Amino acid sequence: MGRFACKALGLAAVLVVTAQAAQADAIPAVAESSNMQIIGHSDLNGVGKGGEGLALHQYPDGQRVLFLAHESAPMCFSVIDVTKPEDPKVIFQLPVEPASARCNSLGLSGTTLAVAHQVDKVGQPSAGMDVFDVADPAHPKKLSHFDTSGPHSRGVHYLWFVDGRFAYLSTGAKDFEPRNKNDDQFLMIVDMRDPTHPKEAGRWWLPGTRVGDKEPSPPRVTPFDTGIRMHTPTLTPEHPDRVYIGWIDGGLVILDISDKAHPKLVMHRSWQSLGNGFAHTLVAIPSRNLMIQSEEATANNCKDWPKRDWVWDISNETNPVPLAPMPPPADFDALCKAGGRFGSHNIDMNRPVSTSRTLNRTLVGSFFAGGIRAYSFADPYHPVEIGYLVEAAPAKNATHTIQINDIYVDENGLIYANDRLSGGLDIVKYTGSVPLE
Repeated sequence: MGRFACKALGLAAVLVVTAQAAQADAIPAVAESSNMQIIGHSDLNGVGKGGEGLALHQYPDGQRVLFLAHESAPMCFSVIDVTKPEDPKVIFQLPVEPASARCNSLGLSGTTLAVAHQVDKVGQPSAGMDVFDVADPAHPKKLSHFDTSGPHSRGVHYLWFVDGRFAYLSTGAKDFEPRNKNDDQFLMIVDMRDPTHPKEAGRWWLPGTRVGDKEPSPPRVTPFDTGIRMHTPTLTPEHPDRVYIGWIDGGLVILDISDKAHPKLVMHRSWQSLGNGFAHTLVAIPSRNLMIQSEEATANNCKDWPKRDWVWDISNETNPVPLAPMPPPADFDALCKAGGRFGSHNIDMNRPVSTSRTLNRTLVGSFFAGGIRAYSFADPYHPVEIGYLVEAAPAKNATHTIQINDIYVDENGLIYANDRLSGGLDIVKYTGSVPLE
């Protein structure tokens, strides 16, 4: 990759690619794989630290661009030209500002990009969401900052934004005081119809988690207490009046959002009976009355196992029933001992955009040291693994393993996956006989 020159543009320091010719980054070595191969790779100019925000857009001239949020400093987000998937090129990178912030998540609707800002400690400034115009992806223009800072707020950890109308944030706020400091993020719905002036449209939190609630505090997950707070919201076009949310140690939540100002609880399933917490993402599949749900492994060497992906029956959405977890890999013990985290994390979320494949019978997920793994749940009672790829440990990963953090499956079936540490971005082709569908 060409090197970068830093200069100030308005409020942001922007890194601009020089015009030097660049050779494609070398394909990384693979430790083990089945039905998957890496066809393209970017080291993201050496900055790594891929977060949990990937979005893909195809421009009218045919250019295909991937937007990637970084888990932590020095970068906020990167813009990668993936028109030739075998030769991805970084065309823009924005440093995180200030150094006490992290971006981690982003959402894209057309050419409007929303980027999360979470700060290290409650009360610090810059917490919230930045909004950019990316009509020219090599030169994003900042449109606004939506402030969610406050004395008990770390800002936005995760967001969903695809329809151009509303963003769904996992955030704190100036006027929200949690009973337990770990429970500081809730659902805030933000009106984005004027991206230069985002404004709050509604909010919902798990009853009993806010100071002043009449409801009792919900029970904690032991021995791991990772917070009874919101993580990932997802929506599906089949039921636009529903939002499906992993509420970390609070479990699973479905809300009726037909009235954005007053979301109503449809279902809350406590998590304590099924595992060690951290319900992460729910993806509804209305055509099959199913829902896929992921957890997040947060401790090294499987110390917080079980952390799995599940299939749920949501025929009765007020009382979902767990059907089966995804099976563990054949070398489960070795992956647990390899170093760093191993277990489920993110799953492809069937984003309702033209550059995303809708998966109704297969799941593709990130598993940290377990790499990228794909499963068929054609039989939802007996899911089977249909492919995997575990990249060899990148040279600078302190865990001595790959730590795949997030994935995105495009409409052509290509898998984009990033490493949480130094490994960069992989573009992976699935070659199995069972289709990704």
